Amino acid sequence: MKEHMRRGDRPELMWGLGLTEAQKKQIESAVGPGFFLRNFPEGKLPWNKELNQAEKPSATWIPMKVWKDISDNRKEEYKRLEDTQRILIQDEQDDPVEMEQVLEQGFLTVITSPLTRRKVQDAVFRAKEVTSMYSDIYRMTEEIMLERELLARKTDQLLFLNRVLTTCTESLDPAIILANAKENLNMLLPVYELHAVFWQHQEASGLTNVEMFLDRKADSRQENEWMETLLDCAERMGGGTISGFQITHIDLVNRPAMGTASRNGRVVTMPLAAGSTHFGSLVLTVDSGVRMGKDEVDTFKAAANHLGLALRNALTFKEVKLRADHDALTRIYNRHTFDERLVYELKRRQRYGHELSLLMVDLDHFKNVNDTYGHKAGDMVLKEMGRILRSALRSTDLAARYGGEEFVVLLPHTSEADAHMLAERIRSRVQKAAFSFEDRDFSVTASIGVASLESGCFSRDEDLLLKADKALYEAKHNGRNMVVVSNGRDTTCSARQ
Repeated sequence: MKEHMRRGDRPELMWGLGLTEAQKKQIESAVGPGFFLRNFPEGKLPWNKELNQAEKPSATWIPMKVWKDISDNRKEEYKRLEDTQRILIQDEQDDPVEMEQVLEQGFLTVITSPLTRRKVQDAVFRAKEVTSMYSDIYRMTEEIMLERELLARKTDQLLFLNRVLTTCTESLDPAIILANAKENLNMLLPVYELHAVFWQHQEASGLTNVEMFLDRKADSRQENEWMETLLDCAERMGGGTISGFQITHIDLVNRPAMGTASRNGRVVTMPLAAGSTHFGSLVLTVDSGVRMGKDEVDTFKAAANHLGLALRNALTFKEVKLRADHDALTRIYNRHTFDERLVYELKRRQRYGHELSLLMVDLDHFKNVNDTYGHKAGDMVLKEMGRILRSALRSTDLAARYGGEEFVVLLPHTSEADAHMLAERIRSRVQKAAFSFEDRDFSVTASIGVASLESGCFSRDEDLLLKADKALYEAKHNGRNMVVVSNGRDTTCSARQ
C-alpha cells in the first residue's frame, strides 16, 4: 500500500483546513510516509501566499463546520485549484448532506467521522484516479488539436470527430452514448452491430461484476452467443472470476440479425481504458470489405478514446447516483427516493385518475434473527428480501427499504386485486426462502399491508400510506405471516405451505 502511494522519494503534499489534531493523526496514519499533510488552523487558513506557490496540494481535507464558516470569496479561490481534489469531512453532529450537494460545491466526496484507515485510503485513491482522468482529458484535447492540423484536408473526418465529441457529452446514460456512437461510427465505416461490456474487479474478493449492453433485442440463440463473447472478453481483460452480470438493451426493438451470418462482417474489439486500467470494451460487427487508411485508423482510435472517457464518466455518475438513490445493503431504493416517487405518482393520479397501490412489508420477529444468529445473518436476510422484491416487480414498480426490516412497494396502474395477488406472491416467496448461517438453518416470514386508490376513487391521496400502515398493523396483530387489505379483507397464510 505504501509503495503504491509514494511519489518517488518526495512526499506528496496535502492540505488540511482546520483539522483537529485527532483528524490529522488519523489521516497521516492512513496514508503513510508517501504524503505530507500540512494542516492550517481555522484562524490561519491558506490565502494569497500559499495559493500562489508553485507546488499545489493533491488533496485538501476540510471539515464541514470549517467549510460553512469560510467566506464565499475564499471558497471560490479554493475551487480554482484545479489539480487539487477537495474532500469534505462530516462529523456526527453535522446535518446530513446529499451527495449531489457535495458534488455541486466542487468536492470529490464526503467521508464521515471517525476517519478510519479504509475511508481515508479510499478517498485518496479516488482523488488520484480523478486527477489521472483529468490529465488524460487534457492530454487527449492536445492530441485532438494536433490531429486537426495534420488532417486539415480531411473535412469529413474532422466533422466525424466533432460529432463524436459532441454526442459524448450530451448524456450520462451509457445506453444513449453507445447508441449515438453507433450512428457516428457509421460515418466512417459500416457498423452493423455495436455491443459493450464493462467490468468492475473487487480486489478484496477477487470477483468481477459485469454489465453488458447488447445492440438490441434478438432471439435467444443470438443473444446467448453475444453474451458468451462479451463475458469471455470481460474474463480475459478484467481478471478474476465473474460473480454476476446484468444486461441492458441499447435498442429495445427486436430486429432480424445483421451480424456476421447475414452480412459477412467481421468482429472488432475496442478496449476502453482509464489511465492504464481497462474497464470495458466495445465489440463491433463491421463490413469485412472495408479497408481504412492510417489517418482513418487514427481517427477511429481517437473516437474510441473519447467514447471511453465519456462512458467512464457515465458509469461513475451511475454508480454515484446508485449510492445516493439506493439502500447500500439491499440494493433497492431508499426511503428518500420512495418519498419523491410517491409524490410524483400521486400527482399523476390526480391528473389522470389511474389506479395506484402500495404494499407495506415487514419481516416478522426480525429482532429474534439478529439476537439468535447475529447481525450478519440479519443482513443476509435483508439482502435476500431485496432480491425477492426486485425479481417480483415490473420495471415501472418501485421497491424501497422504508426503515430497518420494513419495506414498501409502489405499484402504479395496479388495482387492489392485482396488488393483493402480488403481495401474496411475495409473502409466499419469503416464507419459502431457506437461510443457513454458520451451519444453522432458519427461515423467516413477512406480514404485508395493502392499500389502493382505485380509478375514480375520491379518497384523499395522502391516506394511501396511512391505510397501508394500518393494514400492516392488522396483519401483525392477527398473527403475522399474512396479507391484509386496507378495506378489511384479509388472507391468513400462516397455515399455507
